[in-house]
Amino acid sequence: MRSFVGVLLLLAQLLAATHAQELRKNYVVHLEPRDDVSADAVEAWHRSFLPEAAPASLADGGDSGPRIIYSYSHVLTGFAARLSDGEADAMRSRAGCLRLYPEEFLPLATTHSPGFLGLQLGKEGFWSRSGFGRGVVIGLLDTGILPSHPSFGDAGMPPPPKKWKGACEFKAIAGTGGCNNKVIGARAFGSASVNSTAPPVDDAGHGTHTASTAAGNFVENADVRGNAHGTASGMAPHAHLAIYKVCSRSRCSIMDIVAGLDAAVKDGVDVISFSIDASDGAQFNYDLVAIATYKAMEHGIFVSAAAGNAGPTVGSVGNGAPWMLTVAAGTTDRAIRTTVRLGNGQEFDGESLFQPRNNTAGRQLPLVFPGASGDPDARGCSTLPDDVKGKVVLCESRGISEHVEQGQTVNAYSGAGMILMNKPEEGFTTFADAHVLPASHVSNTAGSKIAAYIKSTAKPTASITFRGTVMGSTPAPAVAFFSSRGPSKASPGILKPDITGPGMNILAAWAPSEMHPEFVDDVSLAFFMESGTSMSTPHLSGIAAVIKSLHPGWSPAEIRSALMTSSDTADHAGVAIKDEQYRRASFYAMGAGYVNPSRAVDPGLVYDLAPNDYIPYLCGLGIGDEGVHEITHRRIECGKIKAITEAELNYPSMVVKLLSQPITVRRTVKNVGKAGSVYRAVVEMPKEVSVTVRPPVLRFAKVNERQSFTVTVRWAGKQPAVAGAEGNLKWVSPEHVVRSPIVVPPAKVVA
Repeated sequence: MRSFVGVLLLLAQLLAATHAQELRKNYVVHLEPRDDVSADAVEAWHRSFLPEAAPASLADGGDSGPRIIYSYSHVLTGFAARLSDGEADAMRSRAGCLRLYPEEFLPLATTHSPGFLGLQLGKEGFWSRSGFGRGVVIGLLDTGILPSHPSFGDAGMPPPPKKWKGACEFKAIAGTGGCNNKVIGARAFGSASVNSTAPPVDDAGHGTHTASTAAGNFVENADVRGNAHGTASGMAPHAHLAIYKVCSRSRCSIMDIVAGLDAAVKDGVDVISFSIDASDGAQFNYDLVAIATYKAMEHGIFVSAAAGNAGPTVGSVGNGAPWMLTVAAGTTDRAIRTTVRLGNGQEFDGESLFQPRNNTAGRQLPLVFPGASGDPDARGCSTLPDDVKGKVVLCESRGISEHVEQGQTVNAYSGAGMILMNKPEEGFTTFADAHVLPASHVSNTAGSKIAAYIKSTAKPTASITFRGTVMGSTPAPAVAFFSSRGPSKASPGILKPDITGPGMNILAAWAPSEMHPEFVDDVSLAFFMESGTSMSTPHLSGIAAVIKSLHPGWSPAEIRSALMTSSDTADHAGVAIKDEQYRRASFYAMGAGYVNPSRAVDPGLVYDLAPNDYIPYLCGLGIGDEGVHEITHRRIECGKIKAITEAELNYPSMVVKLLSQPITVRRTVKNVGKAGSVYRAVVEMPKEVSVTVRPPVLRFAKVNERQSFTVTVRWAGKQPAVAGAEGNLKWVSPEHVVRSPIVVPPAKVVA
């Protein structure tokens, strides 16, 4: 009888524990900062906020995992914990508790680019002059890395800087390599919903790819299945890497992200590379990434963050806080070329990473379009008729992540090949995907013509020719369709994204992963091509590291300014950069322009912002004293300071919400060029808009001298009803052109 009662009690305890576990959720708890709590006492202070009856660890409470998951101290005052709904409500009413954030999961934003950007070796090359980013530490928040990859070898690398305080979790893991003078730190962060004992080894391929893009060392004879052959390297090949694994495959917990940011600041990184898609609309005081990166900026750390992959939708840009560099994705001039030839002789270029050696060029096969009937499933080749066997199948794209899967479906039905056509909104952006059968990804324009040909003849045919790597593809660069667009919902008066970098078909280091199961067993695949703002972001992180190496005293705002004001608005043919529809790209699509590293290291003038300079701007956003306090961790009374509009922040770009009255904004620049420099204002705006700059000439007697000017913007005639306008203010000297975009939003955006 006793044993039976014992079993019942045990079952009751198990049921209670299970019920408690179901009720508890993960939260980030944001606390009021306290100066009287020492570093050693932080965790004890955090535990004091837990319910009195609850232990700090749940090991003896029946639930799994600790109640406090993380204690934050550098980018956020607070902790992450597991709480029931009642406990969360009680904690919200506790003195000193600012806000609770329920756990959310953010998605990842998923060799030729150095040359395309003008980075060159040799005595006069940009890299040699810059020292390859030597001495700078890039902290990468991602899925970890494969430490044994040759891109992370430390040949030619100096030892870690003396300031470095980070730890390495690779050393106890057999067979994975370890930390060295290239990878000087590696840590894994896993919440209760992820395997918390996992080392920082990449299980997705994404982190290895982004880390090597930012700072991979030189690796000769890199290619992907024989394509894009050359020497691979990151933007800052001699910068150090600190790895913070905050994502498992494509799943990134906000608790782990804040913990990684907290550790990166504590460890002493100089640059943070953040290829994770964040909220595209939350006020900054509700956005933990914005709050944490504000504190990183206060510590002098430059943050490069992905704009997101929700384009071309207007207002989809994420990571839009002005203390971050928000990076859009563009193309390069390299294509992994395929050519579709129809039975009537028409030819259309496309792309595919599948490049069979037994090229069957000229072999015309039957061509079908199952979606001609209008069935959306058939149009996207989700379902196929049995009669596609031995035929080339035209499929409409179902989205970036499903391209290979669509080919797998065609292959499963014994189709001979696939032509993948873009949807109308995807325009001319094509991917070099790792297809499993002969395939060609073509533009919407090409796909529409192929579909029309199929409809026009009784026996349509097509062949696919594989041409391998082709350089000089045009137009280049262009903005990729998926790259998220401005304006920012949280702060539409700041132009976001800030800048565009290479983000299409980027070759970089690779780790076998379940994200690409077709390659999990391919141990020879050391490099792979990926696309996304995840890929453009580490390009800018690495270039920022090079600038930091050359100018160690520059602030994050000065580095951002150098990148933006030196960027290109013309492509390699000298015409305006285009978007995915081959129309002139707007500043809301590309930011200030496409990055030009060689000019960014010597920008002439820079727009600077100290941490305190953001406070009047934050007050002007209307988030209230408490909102400003949550971001800055300072007690601010907005009523006692002069708030400014977004347009008045000393930013390198200007968004002027112009109605009937003229708008005047003030800017201050610092001379980082030569003493005795003279700059003259040159305005490029449509005739409908008048811009006056006072004074029109800036004379700098010495280096680091600051001078201010005003820009007055007005409608030149009758105010247009809807249309906005875009142009540039250029400060021109014999040695430099310092360009700032000017955007007058359309009336519907102003409203």
